[in-house]
Amino acid sequence: MATTATADPRFAAARQVADAVLLEGYVLYPYRASAAKNRLRWQFGVLVPPAWGPAHGEHACQRTEVLMEPKGDATLALELRFLHAQRRTVQRALDGGGFAEVDELHLADRVLVPWDEGTEEHVELTVPVAELTGDGVTVPFTRPARDDIETVVGDDGRTAGRLVRRTEEIEGVLRLRAVELDGAYRVFRLTAVVENTSPWTPGAGVAAGSDAGSDAVVAADREAALPRSLVAAHLLLGLDSGSFLSMTDPPEWAREAVAACENLHTWPVLAGEAGRADVVLSSPIILEDHPAIAPESAGAMYDATEIDEILALRTAALTDQEKREARGTDARAAAVIDLADSLPPEVLERLHGAVRSLREVTGPDGPEQITEIPDEEAVFRPDTPWWDPAGADTADPARDRITVDGAPVGPGSRVLLRPGPRRTDAQDLFLHGRAALVEAVLHDVDGGVHLAVTVEDDPGADIRREQGRFLYFQPDEVTLLEDA
Repeated sequence: MATTATADPRFAAARQVADAVLLEGYVLYPYRASAAKNRLRWQFGVLVPPAWGPAHGEHACQRTEVLMEPKGDATLALELRFLHAQRRTVQRALDGGGFAEVDELHLADRVLVPWDEGTEEHVELTVPVAELTGDGVTVPFTRPARDDIETVVGDDGRTAGRLVRRTEEIEGVLRLRAVELDGAYRVFRLTAVVENTSPWTPGAGVAAGSDAGSDAVVAADREAALPRSLVAAHLLLGLDSGSFLSMTDPPEWAREAVAACENLHTWPVLAGEAGRADVVLSSPIILEDHPAIAPESAGAMYDATEIDEILALRTAALTDQEKREARGTDARAAAVIDLADSLPPEVLERLHGAVRSLREVTGPDGPEQITEIPDEEAVFRPDTPWWDPAGADTADPARDRITVDGAPVGPGSRVLLRPGPRRTDAQDLFLHGRAALVEAVLHDVDGGVHLAVTVEDDPGADIRREQGRFLYFQPDEVTLLEDA
């Protein structure tokens, strides 16, 4: 029988990453409600009321499917987590008594403004895997509407105003089902569907007979839909006995079954400590197995895939007035300002970048792990640099040629791309084996030679030529095609 559970201790390590997912993009630099980028909120994992979603390209449900190998009478623990947006308005205390709604309330240390705050919500349960077979388990949940009032006191100790928070009702349902697959192993496909079932209807907040344009009506409806939405919805799944299979790197025997799984608006990965497979995080953003928060990170910055160093420096550059506005926007924004202002130089320096040990991915019998790039192999260098007076003549990208495997290569040459894995990025590796046209031969100040190329059959090649935005490879990363 499904039961409500307290926070599962196995989720502790995964919850650090889950918290980052929950609050990713919650408030964006420069952390003020008046900033243009903060006027469109809630970028990831928003499950809207079903009457709003389909017509506007947003979703009312998400579906997670993973493979698991439960042992014996295994029990599944589940935690659905999301933000519930509550609308905060600001009121100023009147001299004669009472309150009046205002756009800003100025205090000594902050400027209070209207804002949609996010409160964390959880739906937790445990259920024996055996009960998930057949029709499975359906768990409806509701978060009721409520109003809260917070009194704001000025420096003089008198009531300066108040914050009025309105939280709308949310209704949803969680559906769980497990199906045992045919095969030599005891493997189940677990399906978990999270759905917003709130009965709210678009247009309810728009006055009858309004002559507002359709864009304004849509914007008003979305503003009304968000407080009734599950924001940044994601799942934590855990087995007390058994394991899950990786959905990104499954064993060979399970690849076909993994490919048949249907995940909609979510991305399940193994989570928790490396080497364990009893916890899955199903996230609205793409992650790798066993994601982790960088140890250099000094605190949450919330700014949608930005990096801590840039945000800390930018935050430190805000004016005192901008910091007052940020502190009045949201408690989390205020914490970011305080964090950036308090970072000592040695902690800030740690954010400047880190080189982590390269992991061996070919197994113990694979090639020796490369831990550093030899200087002599890092950059291709000709026998005589272009700037050396002993060189043949002045560098000219439009006419220069370089010798590759005994043959001259220059503008107009057709080459086969063979990017070197030790000094290139993933985008270049996708071009391995593609034919390309050399557009120019370039020399850098360190004496290195680079070939500027365009890939054959690239529909944007003409635009690249006009703008000079080529792809660059070193001469030892290409082979001259015979028909060049």
